[in-house]
Amino acid sequence: MKKLFVLFTLVIFAFSINAQTKKCNCCTEKHAEFDFWIGTWEVANPDGSKAGENRIEKVQDNCILQENWISASPGYTGTSNNFYNYKAKQWEQIWVDNQGQSLHLKGNKIGNQMILRTDDETNADGKSFFHRVTWTANEDGTVRQYWETITEGAEIAIAFDGLYKKVE
Repeated sequence: MKKLFVLFTLVIFAFSINAQTKKCNCCTEKHAEFDFWIGTWEVANPDGSKAGENRIEKVQDNCILQENWISASPGYTGTSNNFYNYKAKQWEQIWVDNQGQSLHLKGNKIGNQMILRTDDETNADGKSFFHRVTWTANEDGTVRQYWETITEGAEIAIAFDGLYKKVE
């Protein structure tokens, strides 16, 4: 019985040491750059009306910042996975919504802003365009998300302009 107790104690000790020394591959400064967006948010349009609710949390051992969006317009939801791509030295977002639409954004943090954009595409009129989304960490703890569609490098259409206020 004494040998069994010693063996059990050694096994518990080994697991404890392993848990304490386990390396967190995504616990770097780069992986924390978008942490200002973490939280449960109520999102408002520029006119103050409710745009929706969003919950952003770290998952997969801090490797993914996952977004779960519910629009104030009934029936529209979406999810994004945001991650720092070591190979490409950039942040990436893969967005998929319940309408079958998707978006792949890439970019980096500059100052208090995360600026991500899509690759260039061609619209039905044969014109080149891309989407650029900028998240700004404001001093009061709010976050502004500003989504532009830029055609032919000059014509700008605002797709979304939301102000995030933390709920919890």
